[in-house]
Amino acid sequence: MKFELDTSPHLQPTASVHRVMLHVLLGLIPGAIAMIWFFGWGVWFNIVIAIVTATGAEAMMIRSRGGDARATLHDLSAVVTAVLLALALPPLAPWWLTVTGSLFAIIITKQLFGGLGFNPFNPAMAGYAALLISFPREMTQWIPPSMIAEHPLGLWDTLVVTFAGSLPDQLPWDAVTAATPLDLMKTRLGLMDTIGEIRSNILFGDFGGRGWEWVGNWFFVGGLWLLYKRIITWHIPVAVLGSLFTISLLFYLTNPDAHPTPLFHIFSGGAVVCAFFIATDPVSGCASAKGRLLFGACVGILIFVIRTWGGYPDGVAFAVLLMNLAAPSIDYFTRPRVFGEDRGS
Repeated sequence: MKFELDTSPHLQPTASVHRVMLHVLLGLIPGAIAMIWFFGWGVWFNIVIAIVTATGAEAMMIRSRGGDARATLHDLSAVVTAVLLALALPPLAPWWLTVTGSLFAIIITKQLFGGLGFNPFNPAMAGYAALLISFPREMTQWIPPSMIAEHPLGLWDTLVVTFAGSLPDQLPWDAVTAATPLDLMKTRLGLMDTIGEIRSNILFGDFGGRGWEWVGNWFFVGGLWLLYKRIITWHIPVAVLGSLFTISLLFYLTNPDAHPTPLFHIFSGGAVVCAFFIATDPVSGCASAKGRLLFGACVGILIFVIRTWGGYPDGVAFAVLLMNLAAPSIDYFTRPRVFGEDRGS
């Protein structure tokens, strides 16, 4: 009996783009809920605005090329980009800021390069970097966590601030916003204050920024979920966090009065979400196991370098974008040997 067979491979793939992106979104839920809990409803508004803008822009670009927008949006990649960008924005970011960043991430960084699988840079981080350079004032208007906020804003007040730009009861922005732990640490160190003097501020918790350390913990839980479901491998998370911990530990041991602890670096900014959800982007990152280790290690080192000597409090976005440039070369020099190939050839 003759059996009709198509060409190989015959095994059906189990890891579709839709499934991968869905698990990434599920992994982001604990950290996103923690951010809403500590920093208010503005985080939720950012997420909604970013998702609507990103999916709309993606559909428009796909249709302009004669493609099937419904099939493309089904892969959820635009939603993941939108959520990652929204979580990086200040909770009281004006609506137009979120819209601008989402449009840049989807249209400029992703679709103009050919869409999913062709973008050389991480779209969310490219959108964030564009906003940080173009609108530095709006991008630094963070609010303190809810447990220490003197003027916490409710749902309606946050909605008015997001879409109308006006604070309730004629409050000045200085009464509502505050420096992030990373920003305060960098500024005070520049004024020659010691770590002990800086950490006496109410913004700091047990080992990181108050509230921020819990957000980092919950993103860590979501990252473990991705590892458990084999959506990502251990190489990049271990390399990012390991290199950041190691280099910050070396400088801390050298001068503990001028350099914060390694745990502060890991749990006071975007290092954890970078390690599990951003640097692990399979499109703009590295493919080989050795390449992922080198890629992640360099990201962690660059985060420390930018935080310590750069012009920005946190260096996650720029570290990832710089390593996106190096990813093709890293893959070239770390590609595994082809089966049957002579090692000397």
